[in-house]
Amino acid sequence: MSTVPDPFREARQKDGVLMCPFQGENVPMILRHEDVRKAARDWQTFSSDAPFRVPIPSEEAVRTMRQLPIETNPPEHTEYRAIVEPFFARAKQPDVIAKVDSLIQGRLSAALSRESVEIVNEFALPIQSHALSYLLNVPESEAATYISWGMHVFKVTGGEFKKGTSLENYLHAQFDRAEANPGEDFFSALTKATYRGRVLTRDEMMGFGNLTFAGGRDTVIHSISNIVAYFGRNPDALAFLRADPRRIVHAAEEFFRAFMPLTHIGRVCPVATEVHGVTVPANGRVSLGWAAANFDETVFDSPEEVRLDRKPNPHLSFGFGTHLCLGAPHARLIVRSLLQALVARVEGIHVLAAKEQVETEERYQRSNGYESLTVKLAPRTTPPISVGSLPAP
Repeated sequence: MSTVPDPFREARQKDGVLMCPFQGENVPMILRHEDVRKAARDWQTFSSDAPFRVPIPSEEAVRTMRQLPIETNPPEHTEYRAIVEPFFARAKQPDVIAKVDSLIQGRLSAALSRESVEIVNEFALPIQSHALSYLLNVPESEAATYISWGMHVFKVTGGEFKKGTSLENYLHAQFDRAEANPGEDFFSALTKATYRGRVLTRDEMMGFGNLTFAGGRDTVIHSISNIVAYFGRNPDALAFLRADPRRIVHAAEEFFRAFMPLTHIGRVCPVATEVHGVTVPANGRVSLGWAAANFDETVFDSPEEVRLDRKPNPHLSFGFGTHLCLGAPHARLIVRSLLQALVARVEGIHVLAAKEQVETEERYQRSNGYESLTVKLAPRTTPPISVGSLPAP
């Protein structure tokens, strides 16, 4: 049975917190499932009202605006979130579901016809990019631009950060177009939206746009590559799901738990705060260790094992509390559609070459996806099975 390393196990069991140096700060990472959930709920103590400092590393050097709604607290967060929630809810609409299903079937057909396929850039990136165009209700031709940005909007080879000027230029152009000729797309909705009785400023529009493109990009791509690699290294797993396709929903959640791409996220303490015996100074940061919480052995039986029928599965891969991820239905739709297609049409996956992406920090190392992954897909020789319809994501 496949297992996933847990670099936080010892610290979680012993102290419940891991002191991690980041950008000159010594940041305590909260590790236990219930502690992370409590901190995520307690926005007064652990605030998100901290422009550029919610991501770790912080992003002052790569963007010029506050990301919305993630870098705000209630009640502002609640009101900002309501502006864009209808677009993210589109992932539950039958026409969007059908488009994503068709997209994945087409990409899988192309991959099956080839001797090999590189999953990260040739398969996952196009899927993420085209699916995003459906979510935002923009022409699908826009996906070509999204693909051209590559894996990361901000990062370049070697993990260094670059200014997201391509993204900012694109967003400005889209908002200019929408203001001049509004339609029914995401950008037009923002130009027409109001907040507390006034129209949004351009910086607010840019804040929504920046998060939409930067926030879930590599996480969806890593989820796809991790799933494909898992099936390549666990040849019985596809047959296990085929035996009872109702397991697909549980398998999707287990993949989200075990292969959480985002290790943690930051919060800022407005006043000096004690966290597991560590005093965080006023305006100092803590981090919520989503990945560590997902392996808490007091919540998950044998957490290092990937169990495709795990239930219940209260993972925190989409956050918790006020800031529950807006893109969760979108990610679930993509992963469930992918699993349905693989189960129905693929007999086996052979990994030909893999270069893992390893998050290397002073206090931990964690594999959280692939820089490249080349596989050969073996088609099923029997007619594809029908896996039926799954619940809406």
